[in-house]
Amino acid sequence: MGLNDGFDLFDIMSIIIPVFFLFLGGIILFTIIRGIKVWSNNNKQPRLNVEAIVVSKRTEVSGGGADSHSSTWYYVTFQFESGDRLELSVNGREFGLLAEGDVGDLDFQGTRYHGFTRNQAGA
Repeated sequence: MGLNDGFDLFDIMSIIIPVFFLFLGGIILFTIIRGIKVWSNNNKQPRLNVEAIVVSKRTEVSGGGADSHSSTWYYVTFQFESGDRLELSVNGREFGLLAEGDVGDLDFQGTRYHGFTRNQAGA
């Protein structure tokens, strides 16, 4: 058996590397297309302003560690008079201003949060 018979690592790598980049490009393209679909679908929805109660809040953190930064996403779940619930992504400032149990008018369009106006106490 000679050195060039059988398994050749360089031949395999010349296949694996392009396949990896095609796969990575596909994931990026899929993410972009999905984002455009969500954005377009939200634009087609009516903008609603309905009474709701804040029933829960949660955060999602990714990254972090000794040598990297972290990203935090904020979510609030609202419940309507019908009992239906809707979780919406909000910015950090809005997240901090809302408290579980708050009752008010939720302004949203599809899955897009536009704001929440708390009802005045005693009103």
